[in-house]
Amino acid sequence: MAIHRTKMLIIGSGPAGYSAAIYGARAMMEPIVVQGLQPGGQLTITTDVENYPGFADVVQGPWLMEQMQKQAEHVGTRMMWDTIVKVDLAGGSPFRAIGDSGDEYVGDVVIIATGAQAKWLGVPGEMELGGKGVSACATCDGFFYRGKKVAVIGGGNTAVEEALYLTNHSDDVTLIHRRGELRAERILQDRLFANPKITVLWNKAVERFEAGPAGALERLALVDTRSGETSDFACDGAFVAIGHAPSTELFKGQLEIDEGGYLVVEPGTPKTAIPGVFAAGDVMDHTYRQAVTAAGTGCMAALDAERFLAGLDIDLAGHAEAAE
Repeated sequence: MAIHRTKMLIIGSGPAGYSAAIYGARAMMEPIVVQGLQPGGQLTITTDVENYPGFADVVQGPWLMEQMQKQAEHVGTRMMWDTIVKVDLAGGSPFRAIGDSGDEYVGDVVIIATGAQAKWLGVPGEMELGGKGVSACATCDGFFYRGKKVAVIGGGNTAVEEALYLTNHSDDVTLIHRRGELRAERILQDRLFANPKITVLWNKAVERFEAGPAGALERLALVDTRSGETSDFACDGAFVAIGHAPSTELFKGQLEIDEGGYLVVEPGTPKTAIPGVFAAGDVMDHTYRQAVTAAGTGCMAALDAERFLAGLDIDLAGHAEAAE
């Protein structure tokens, strides 16, 4: 078992972790990034990325994450191919974490960037047609379905918000829900029902995603949750919107976690309730969940971590003050 020491320990990769590493390395913090089970995060399973600033042409998600990783390494970050299985935050700085390898990681500050994963239905064709008509992010992929027929699967706030967003690109949006009423907030339901571009299919569950001759999504196989009757629903794109699962299991009992499973931070900052422990990206962001916002919070976490170690704190007005 080896012990790895650093001023800045970053748990998790992806845009938040890599951005924190870039800023931390440039500040001579010699960060260590423990990559986790999915190095690069959700973008490694995303094909076309068209909304990340700086690229006039569409880029591939895995390539973008590879470039971020290389940039972080180039400025002095150490990448560790390990998964953290235990953390000890209660004792204060320095903080300790144990990897699946048995190695121990010790950091004067910790940035948590473990992300969140979209919840999936777990039915045939779902994973196979990912990026070929099946998506879990309308904001990311809705643009590719301009003028096409799309479906949103779910009945909560996320599903209704996705359906409303998709009307910016499509005049034919169908919300498919397995129950006879929505769980979304009333104001969102009112907007949904008032939108002439949206149709609701009640009491229908998706049994399969089926491809057409070109290998892309062509139809959904549905079953009526009351009668058991089956039917087909033709569409060009389907968005699974049944929520996200933040990767916060490691931190239960040590950090505050909200009802949605996200780490709680001081509003407008990446600061958790434990001084020296910061959270960035989708693990603390239940609202935006975009690569660019994750990168932004990763930058914020690194800057705040640097100031913490320098004995400074930053108030919400943006003024540095000596920490007591």
